[in-house]
Amino acid sequence: MRRLTVISAGLSTPSTTRSIADQLADAVSTAVTARGETLQIEVIEVKNLAVDLAHAMTNGGLSSEALDEAKRQVSQADGLIVVTPVFKASYTGLLKLFFDVLDTDALNGMPTIIAATAGTARHSLVLDYALRPLLTYMRAVVVPTGIFAATDDFGSEEGAGLVTRSNRAAAELAALIVADTTGVDGLAGPLDQEHRPRKTGTDPTENFTPFSQLLAGYDGES
Repeated sequence: MRRLTVISAGLSTPSTTRSIADQLADAVSTAVTARGETLQIEVIEVKNLAVDLAHAMTNGGLSSEALDEAKRQVSQADGLIVVTPVFKASYTGLLKLFFDVLDTDALNGMPTIIAATAGTARHSLVLDYALRPLLTYMRAVVVPTGIFAATDDFGSEEGAGLVTRSNRAAAELAALIVADTTGVDGLAGPLDQEHRPRKTGTDPTENFTPFSQLLAGYDGES
């Protein structure tokens, strides 16, 4: 079974951001199932972690059980969906807080869909000028198709285009989630020489280097 984690940064209830997040998750589930796999979906509502995030940022990174669980859900997933409303021409500050507390290696190689919601299409560039750079910095693998939904995309003819884009992004993510990574490397060796394992940031042993590894190549001479 594959695991998909959905990060929704919506603040209202009901939330158009959560609605888009659910639509994308359903589309990815359908696409993964069509490829012969099953998918478990976990949703993180960032607003429910607001107090935990504030404490973590002001108390030297001291985390809570709920925040640690969210970190594990993110890093141990096979795929990720990140959806945010647009505030002041960018993603929400609360979403930035969440990414700030993640380990630097939390998203290494993570297949990811990015999406945003706003009242007007004038904010659509937030995907490529704010959200994509953030996820790329975290070394996630962001699929080519980003999803932007303005108010006009709901209950109108434009909504059909939104569904089409969502299905395309879902297919791109599903292909990465179920991709077979067990193939032979070939003459040049593995392509990702700089591959780094993901870390949740919740387990101190993740950063522990075995003594035998530290001594590798040492011949006993000073």
